[in-house]
Amino acid sequence: MSAKILLIEDNIEIANLVELYLKNEGFVVLKFNNAEDAERVIENEELDLAILDIVLPNADGLSVCIKIREKYTYPVIMLTSKIASSDKVMGLTFGADDYVTKPFDPMELIARVKAQLRRYKQYSAPKNSNVLELGDLRIELDSHSCFVNEEIVDLTPTEFNILCILCKNKGNVVSSEELFHELWNEAYFCKSTNPIPVHISHIREKIRDSLENPRYIKTVWGVGYKIEE
Repeated sequence: MSAKILLIEDNIEIANLVELYLKNEGFVVLKFNNAEDAERVIENEELDLAILDIVLPNADGLSVCIKIREKYTYPVIMLTSKIASSDKVMGLTFGADDYVTKPFDPMELIARVKAQLRRYKQYSAPKNSNVLELGDLRIELDSHSCFVNEEIVDLTPTEFNILCILCKNKGNVVSSEELFHELWNEAYFCKSTNPIPVHISHIREKIRDSLENPRYIKTVWGVGYKIEE
């Protein structure tokens, strides 16, 4: 399943803009304009991340952050027009993981969301987990081996790493650009010379997957790739 994100922002235009960008990345967004209406969701939904405006009607985002931290450990990003260092320190002290100041670039916010989700999954995963499994697909990290129906699949190191990244982000869309930076750690990325689709095609062929009716790797057109249960 896609990551579920709580968004509380009282500025309707900003809330709609952030929601649009998040949904374009494949996230499920639960959007509210005040803290009171969001309380039920905080208590009853399994959330993966929260984006909270500091200044809200009736209750501020810091109070919401404190309430979340009483029970939950998922990342919290504060979204606010306050720029003083003391305000940022206060937000982080109350349990926030990151702090974005208005006005902001929506793509920067998306990058921070993805970074927080990656860190959260990394540190909340079992420390001794060295096997990734998805149906009859199994990846053994220690031996750098991949199996489908117990038959070994001969992957190149790049193909193996791409499959690992997708499995570790199971349920979430990973863009070609993210895969490129994760694999080669280079700042420069060009869509016209992007090698990721070619590697994905080779992986599909080797694990006997289908582009039209995929069992493992799904293409989210214009966004990226994802693996689901």
